[in-house]
Amino acid sequence: MERCIACGQPVTPDEEAMTKKLINRGITQYQCIPCLARHFAVTEQALYERMQYFKDMGCMLFPCNQSIESPEPTAPLQQKEASYE
Repeated sequence: MERCIACGQPVTPDEEAMTKKLINRGITQYQCIPCLARHFAVTEQALYERMQYFKDMGCMLFPCNQSIESPEPTAPLQQKEASYE
């Protein structure tokens, strides 16, 4: 399990995703929500609300959104033969 680079607390997968979303997708060191809140000078509640917003929008950085299955493929459409009468 990853640890917060600022305070050393264990970081959840959602906190990893939030760090990537707010700072840089390629980042490999993460921050917990309290440290992210201090970094951006916002409340922790504001970050949790934003996190839920990103999840609701289907952001694939968040683990719960990675298991969404694509819909079943449909049968190809039958083409009508052209009639030139």
